[in-house]
Amino acid sequence: MKLRDYIIRRLLLLIPVLLGVSVIVFALTRAPGRDPASLYITERMTDQQIQEVYRRYGFDQPVYIQYLRWLAGALGGDLGYSRTAHLGVTEAIVAFFPATFELTTVSIFFAILIAIPLGVVSAKRRNDPVDQASRVFALMGVSIPIFWLAVMFQFLFAFTPQQFGITLLPLAGRYDDKTQLFFGVPGVTHFYTIDSLLAGNLAAFWDAISHLILPAMALSYASMAIITRIMRSSMLEVLGAEYIKTARAKGLSEKLVVRKHAVRNALIPTTTVVGLSYGGLLSGAVLTETIFRWPGMGSWSVNAAVNNDIAAVLGFTLLAAVVYVLVNLIVDIAYAYLDPRIRLD
Repeated sequence: MKLRDYIIRRLLLLIPVLLGVSVIVFALTRAPGRDPASLYITERMTDQQIQEVYRRYGFDQPVYIQYLRWLAGALGGDLGYSRTAHLGVTEAIVAFFPATFELTTVSIFFAILIAIPLGVVSAKRRNDPVDQASRVFALMGVSIPIFWLAVMFQFLFAFTPQQFGITLLPLAGRYDDKTQLFFGVPGVTHFYTIDSLLAGNLAAFWDAISHLILPAMALSYASMAIITRIMRSSMLEVLGAEYIKTARAKGLSEKLVVRKHAVRNALIPTTTVVGLSYGGLLSGAVLTETIFRWPGMGSWSVNAAVNNDIAAVLGFTLLAAVVYVLVNLIVDIAYAYLDPRIRLD
C-alpha cells in the first residue's frame, strides 16, 4: 500500500474514533444525578426563567437529541461556550493550545536529546558505573512525583538564587510581564519563542526560553526515564543479535556497528514510547502547568473540570483524541522509515 493511501485510510478511521469518544464523554456529562442546566440556573431565577433555560439549550429534550444538536454544532466549528475561559471552546483551544504545544515540544526534545544517548551508552557499558548511574537516573524518573520535582526545581533554581540577589531562572509564568519585552511582538504563531525571533527581538526570545527551561525539564523527566530504559533494553537485545556479530566479524569499527546497525534498529520500539509520551504531554501537562502557572491546556482543563464546564471538557477530550490518533499515525510512518521490512497495511 502506498504511503498516501495509508495516511488517508488512517485519517478516515479518525472519524469513528472521535464519534466514539464524543458519545462516551457526552453520556458521562449527562449521567444520572447531573443536571447540565444547573450551570445556567441561579437562585434568583423564577420557574418561568428556569423553564426558558431548559428550552433554549435543549435540556428538555432526550439525551440523544441533545447529543445530535451538540454534534451538529461541533461539525460547524461550534463546540459551545467555555464559562471558565469566558470564550467559545474553539477560541479557547486556539488561545491555550500554543502554550502547551510549545512547552511539550521543548520537553520531548529534552527527553530525546538526553535519554537516547544515555540509553546507548548504558547498553554499551553494561554493568559498569555509568550503566548503574543511568539505571538509578531512570528509576528516579519513574518514581519521583512530578509535582514534587517541579517544586524542587523552583526552589533550587529560581527561589533560592533570588534570596542571594541572583536571577538564575524565572519562578513561574510564560514571560516576564514587568519588562514588557513582548510588547509590540506580533502574535504570528502564538509561540513566543518563534514570534520573538520573527520580530528580531532577541531579548524577548531569551526571556521566553528562560521561562521554558524549568517546566520543560520537570515535565520531561518522567518521559526521559522511560525512554532511557526502553532504549537501553532495545540496544542490549540488538547488540546480541547475529547480524551485529557478523558486522563485527567483517572488521567494521565498533563505532560504525553501533551507529549504523544497532541504534537504528533499537530506535524502533523506542519510537512508540516517544510518540505516546508526546501525545500524552500534548493532551495537557496538568500538574506542571498548574505549578508553573503556565497558561496552557492543562490549566484550562483542570479549571473546567472543577467548575463543571461541560462544553470545555468535551472540547478538550476531543482534542486529546485527535492528538493521540495523529501521533500514532506519525509513529507508524516513522516505523516504515526505520525498518523497510514493515509494511503499511
